[in-house]
Amino acid sequence: MKINIQPINQSILEQAKIRQDQLTKPLGSLGILEDIGIRLAAIYGTVKPKITGKGVVVFAADHGVTEAGVSAFPKAVTEQMVLNFLRGGAAINALSQAHNIDMLVVDVGVDAEFAEHPLLLKRKVTKGTKNMLSCPAMTQAELEAALQVGIDAANIMINKGHNLLAAGDMGIGNTTSATAIISVMTGIAVSDLTGRGTGISDETLQHKISVIEKAIVLHKVNKENPLELLRCVGGLEIAAMTGFYLTCAARSVAIVLDGFISHAAALIAAGLNPNLKDYFFASHTSQNPVHRKRLEILKVEPIFNFTLRLGEGTGAVLAMPILESAASILSNMATFADAGVSEKL
Repeated sequence: MKINIQPINQSILEQAKIRQDQLTKPLGSLGILEDIGIRLAAIYGTVKPKITGKGVVVFAADHGVTEAGVSAFPKAVTEQMVLNFLRGGAAINALSQAHNIDMLVVDVGVDAEFAEHPLLLKRKVTKGTKNMLSCPAMTQAELEAALQVGIDAANIMINKGHNLLAAGDMGIGNTTSATAIISVMTGIAVSDLTGRGTGISDETLQHKISVIEKAIVLHKVNKENPLELLRCVGGLEIAAMTGFYLTCAARSVAIVLDGFISHAAALIAAGLNPNLKDYFFASHTSQNPVHRKRLEILKVEPIFNFTLRLGEGTGAVLAMPILESAASILSNMATFADAGVSEKL
C-alpha cells in the first residue's frame, strides 16, 4: 500500500519555535501547549496554525475470534452500540456535541444490517472477520477493501474542511486483535498487554492470553510485514483506521489518537511509513508502564491521564479543545514587539 506522506515542515517548525518564544509570556510558561502549537504549525505549514474543523469517525466491525470466548459481552453488542451512536446516546455523542465535533459512524464489518441514517456511512466489507485461531482474519481482498473504507472516510471529513481528526472504534472482541498486533509490533509480551476488556474473569483472561499467543504462532506474523500482520490477526475496523490515519497524514491533517485500539492501527500505519509519527497526538494514557511504552514507540507524549478505558474515540475528542487552544495561543497571542511590552532583561 503506497500513500505519499511527507515529513512535517521543519522550516516552519523552527519559525514557530521562534514565534512561540516571542509571545507575551515567560519562556515555556504554557508547558506542553507550546509544543503542541509548534507541531501543529509544522503539520499545517504555517506559523499561525488554525483548526478549521474537528471530526471523529467511529469505525465498527465484528470479530470472529469472539467464537473463542474472549469477551464478557456477546457479539450482538456491536450492533446495539452502533444503534446507540445513531440515536445520540453514547459517550462519544455527548462529548462530540459538547465540543462542536463532527461525528461519523462507519459500518465496515458489523454482522447486522442498518437502515440509512445521516450519521452512518454504510461500507460493509463483510459481516465480521473470521476466527484467527483457525485461519487469517481477513482475505487480501477484504483487507484492501477495509483500508479503502478508512481512506474514503478520511477524505469525506477532510473535504468538509476538518483538519483535526480522530478515529474511534466499536467491535466486541477487538481488544484481542489489538493485543496481538501491539505485541508483535512492539515486542511486549502478550501477558503484559492483555487486559480485561469489558470485564472478563481471571479464568477468561488467561484463556484470552492463550488465544492471542496461539494465533501469533499459527500465522508466523512479524513486524516487518505490518499489512500481513493486520490481515491475519486484525479487525476490519482496525484496518479502516489504518487507512484513515495514512490519508490524514498524506493530506497534512493532524491526528489525535484515542486508546488501545487506535494504538494498534497507529503502529501498523507507522510501520508502513515512519513519517506518520509526527502527525500523531496522543490524547491520554494510564499509569500502566506498558501503555507508556506503546506511546514511546510512537514517539508521542500523552496530554492527560483521566483513567479512561472506553474507546469510541472519547479520549481523542476530549483532547481536541486542548489542541485547538494550543493553535490559538501561537496564532493569536501578541509578541512582545506587537504589544510594546518589555522583554526579560
